[in-house]
Order: sequence, then structure tokens, then C-alpha cells
Amino acid sequence: MSPDGKWVVLGSNDKTVQICDAWTGDLIKVLQGHTGSVSSVAFSPDSKKVVSGSDDQTVQIWDVLTGDLVKELQGHTDFVSSVAFSPDGKQVVSGSDDQTVQIWDALTGDLVKELQGHTDFVCSVAFSPDGKQVVSGSNDETMRIWDALTGDLVQELQGHTGSVLSVAFSPDGKQVVSGSHERGVQIWDALNGDLVKEFPEHIYIVLSVAFSPDGKKVVSGSGSTVRIRDALTGELVKELHGHTGSVLFVAFSPDGKQVVSGSDDQTVRIWDAWPRDL
Repeated sequence: MSPDGKWVVLGSNDKTVQICDAWTGDLIKVLQGHTGSVSSVAFSPDSKKVVSGSDDQTVQIWDVLTGDLVKELQGHTDFVSSVAFSPDGKQVVSGSDDQTVQIWDALTGDLVKELQGHTDFVCSVAFSPDGKQVVSGSNDETMRIWDALTGDLVQELQGHTGSVLSVAFSPDGKQVVSGSHERGVQIWDALNGDLVKEFPEHIYIVLSVAFSPDGKKVVSGSGSTVRIRDALTGELVKELHGHTGSVLFVAFSPDGKQVVSGSDDQTVRIWDAWPRDL
């Protein structure tokens, strides 16, 4: 969902990026330019641009209003699995099956930094809220926190026994949440790398995780189910059923009152995040 709460962006196996009205569900724009499946999409902080990563090994930046392709970023040598804007919108980070994390200048399209160290596919990447760090999750079962300016490895987080498929910083930047192939959700201390909390109850692999804007809740998608938990206690706040396929992504709305989820059942759902019925 866009930071202004107006739009939802979707990446599709039909090689397109689609922008929909968050409240009516109407399709607003279809962005065409990729030559492979679009695996990851994200809005810029001002909601004016969208970045997309694709199996065609490219990262593309789009103008939301016009639908024009603003910039194509080329440098990865395998599928691009995850993309995100920096908090100031000036940079883009991408993770790829080529085992690298790349940081780009969003205006010029220049490659600023390539982060090497993972020994398998990079599945997920995210900037810290202050833009000074990047976290990456990999098929090598580790997470790495990098200095976004120097490219140095700050912290390696170990504890998963399967691919780390989704990672995100907490709003204060002090914690990282991760979802993994071993069906668990874990919260980590971003400073010392310690495991803070583990929620192992999912039946299927966890494909997506996110903190709420206030950092008090965590949402996760696994199988056809979306779960919201208290980030401090781990208590299950709400379990959301309705999808008939695997939940591929989840996110909170900017005000934290809704959760948006997308599934391979080809639907996007917006849920009430508070503990009452949909």
C-alpha cells in the first residue's frame, strides 16, 4: 500500500505492474516494460513512484501518475527477488538470485554499492527507517545487516534452519522481523543480533512479514492465512481467513488500522487489523 494510503501496487507473473485504488479496488494503471515475471514492488515514500524487480534481471522505476518508465536499472545477473526505496526516496535496494544486494541511485540509475557475502539467493531486502542500514534475508538461512554507506557487514543474524524469505525493520530500527521456510516468524535485536522472540505456529512457510507503523504488532502471511500478533508478547491478535491460495505479501496501512494481503489466488484483500470481524 502507498504511504498516502490511496493505492495498492501489485507485481504479476504476466510481466506487468498494476496500480489499484485501495478503497474501490478499481484498476488504475497497468505498467508494461518487464520481459519476465514481476516478483517485487514498492512505493517511494512520497507515493509518486513505484519500483519493481523482475525475473528479467532488471529493476524498473515508474511514475505513478503518468505510468511512464522513469529508469531501468541493470546490473544483476539473475532474477531480482526483492526491491525497496530508501526512506528519503533517493536510493533503491535490490536483492537477487545472483547472491548480491545492490544499492542504486534512484535519480540517475547508477549503481552505488554492491554488497557481497550471502552464499545463496537473496530473497528479501529492506532499508532501516533512518536509511543508514540495509537488511537482507537469504536462501543461505542467514540475515545480514549492512552499512548502506560503506557496504560493510554490520551484523549477521543466524538461527533460521531454512531460507529467510522476508525481512523488515521495526519503525524505530531497533529490531528486525523475519519469516522463513521453516514456518516460523522471528524478531531479532538489530544491534547485537540476539533472537528476541519466536512465533513458530504457522503450518506452512512464511512468505511475508511486516511490523505495524507503531511497532507493536507483526503481520505474517503463510499458506492461505494472515496472522497479526502482539510484537512484545507474541499473543495472537487476529487470524484472517479468506484467501484460497498462498499469501505472497502482507503489509499494514500507513495508519495501522488495516492490513493488505496479496495471494496467488489472484486476489488482494484489505482487512481490519483490530480484533473484530472482517
